Amino acid sequence: MSASTSSPQLLKTLSTFQLWGIAVGLVISGEYFGWSFGWASAGTLGFLVTTLFVAAMYTTFIFSFTELSTSIPHAGGPFAYARRAFGPTGGYFAGAATLVEFVFAPPAIALAIGAYLNVQFPAVDPKIAAVGAYVVFMSLNIAGVRTAATFELVVTLIAVFELLVFMGVVAPAFSAANFTAGGWAGSDVFSAAAIPGMIAAIPFAIWFFLAIEGVAMAAEETRDPKRSIPIAYISGILTLVMLALGVMVFAGGVGDWTRLANINDPLPQAMKAVVGESSGWLTMLVWLGLFGLIASFHGIILGYSRQWFALARAGYLPACFAALHPRFHTPHRAILAGGVVGIAAIFSDQWIQFGGQTLTANIVTMAVFGALTMYIISMLALFRLRRAEPGLERPFLAPCYPWFPGFAVLAAAAALLAIIWFNPMIALLYAGILVLGYVYFRLTPQRREAHIDPLLEREA
Repeated sequence: MSASTSSPQLLKTLSTFQLWGIAVGLVISGEYFGWSFGWASAGTLGFLVTTLFVAAMYTTFIFSFTELSTSIPHAGGPFAYARRAFGPTGGYFAGAATLVEFVFAPPAIALAIGAYLNVQFPAVDPKIAAVGAYVVFMSLNIAGVRTAATFELVVTLIAVFELLVFMGVVAPAFSAANFTAGGWAGSDVFSAAAIPGMIAAIPFAIWFFLAIEGVAMAAEETRDPKRSIPIAYISGILTLVMLALGVMVFAGGVGDWTRLANINDPLPQAMKAVVGESSGWLTMLVWLGLFGLIASFHGIILGYSRQWFALARAGYLPACFAALHPRFHTPHRAILAGGVVGIAAIFSDQWIQFGGQTLTANIVTMAVFGALTMYIISMLALFRLRRAEPGLERPFLAPCYPWFPGFAVLAAAAALLAIIWFNPMIALLYAGILVLGYVYFRLTPQRREAHIDPLLEREA
C-alpha cells in the first residue's frame, strides 16, 4: 500500500535543537500566566500538590507518548496514532480533541499578550492587541516552517532566560511564610475542606505543561524524527517542570499571593511588589516576558495548523484546508482557519464567560478538556498497538511499561472527571463541539475512502 501521490507533503527541515525549542516554546507561556488562577481555589500549598500530581502525569505521559511519535511520525500526531489503533472513528475523536486543545489555547495566550502590553500602554485594548498578535504570527507561520522554527527557538531561549532573571530578582524578597500563609485554600492548616479546591485547580496546573505534545505534529518536518523527538520531548519536559515549580514558588513568596490570583500578568505584578513600579527590572520583565507568550502563541499556531492540515489531508475536514502555499510550502489555509476560530473566541464573552470564572480561565479550561481527552485516547492507542502490532518498528520504547502509560491514562481520566464536575457548562459546550464534528464525520465517509496513507493503516 502506498500513499496517494496527490497528497501534499511537508518539507523535512527541522533539527533536534529546533524541535526542543518547539517543545518548550509551545508550553512556556504557561509559566507566565494562567497557572495563578489555580491559587484562587486551592491556595499556594494546595495548588503545589495539584501541580506535582499533574507534573507526574505529564512526565509519564511524555515518556510513553514518545514511543508513538517515533513509531508513527505523522503531522496528525494523536489523530494518526488513534486512527491506526482504533480505525476511523478513533481517529476522529483524537483529532477533534487535539484540534479543540490547539485552537482554544492560542486565544487565551493572545489575551495575555494584550494584558502584558496594557501594563506598559494602558490605552491599548487587550483584545485588539490579541487580534494583532494573530495577524503577525499567522503571517510568520505562513512564511515557512524553517523561518518559523528558528524564530521559535530564539524567543524560547529568551523566555527561559527571562524566567531565570525573574527568579533571581525576586529571590532576595522570598519568604516561606508568605508562600504558606493561607496556603490551603485560605487556611494555614490542611483539612478535607481544601480538597475540592485542589481538584478544581487541575486545569490551571495542566496549563503549566499544556501542548508539549504538539512536537509530534512537527514529526513529518523533522530531518531525523527517530533521534530528535525523544531528545526534544525528554529534555523539554524536564526543563518545563523545573521552571514551573521555580516560578510558582518564588512568585508566591514575595508578598500577598492572593493579589496574583485571577489575573493575566502575575509575574510583572509579583516583581512590582519587590522592585516598585518605576524599576527597569519591571520594564524588562514586561517586554521580555512577551517573548514567553509569543513563543507559545507562535508554536501553537504551528501545531494547530498541522493538525488541521492532517485531518483535511486524511478526509476528516474539507480538502481545501490541506492545500500548501505555492511559494512557502506551508498549510496557509489551515493556519488562517484556526485563527478565525481563535479570534472569535476572544470576543465570545457572552458565550464562554460563565461559572464565575474569567473569559481567559474558561478558554483555558476548554483547551484542557481537549488535551485530557487526547491523552487518554493516545495512551489507549499505545496499549492497543503493543498488542495488535508487536512487529511495528519502535525506535523508542516507553520505559516502565505498562506502569508509565497506565498511570498517565488513569491520572488523565481522573482529572477529566474532576474538571467535568467543576465545569459542567464548559463540558456541555465541549461535548456539543464533538457531537457536531461527529455528525460531519458520519456524513462524509467518501472523503476518507479517497485517501490512502500507510501510516494510518494497521498492519494485517
